[in-house]
Amino acid sequence: MSPPAALELAAEVAEALVHHARAELPNEACGLLSGTAGRATTFHPARNALGSPRRYDLHPEDLVRFMFEIEAAGDELVAIFHSHTRAPAVPSATDVRSAEYRVPYLIATLEAGPGPMLRAWWIESGGVAEIPVRVA
Repeated sequence: MSPPAALELAAEVAEALVHHARAELPNEACGLLSGTAGRATTFHPARNALGSPRRYDLHPEDLVRFMFEIEAAGDELVAIFHSHTRAPAVPSATDVRSAEYRVPYLIATLEAGPGPMLRAWWIESGGVAEIPVRVA
């Protein structure tokens, strides 16, 4: 599977991601995005099983429940989301090692400063490539 040309987010999904990231402070937030044809139309906010400000792991019960919900809706997994509380929206070495799914990884940064708040990445076999994010 090759990376998509872009990750498209419905505006309300982008807003929900940022809201969830802020609500989970001081810990990293996480969740799944679903939709069709590379467009995320639904955000599934998950619990961070690690409860950590530096790492995340989608709670296994949430992961299973959301995957069944996505399938039942006739949608597909479009991206995996997590936040960085004090770092740029760039995959950490841990993020790269932990990437198991062949979907974009969307990262939100809550760090103050210039640059995009949401960035998407294709992570495969230790390689990382940025994917443009479009909010529409």
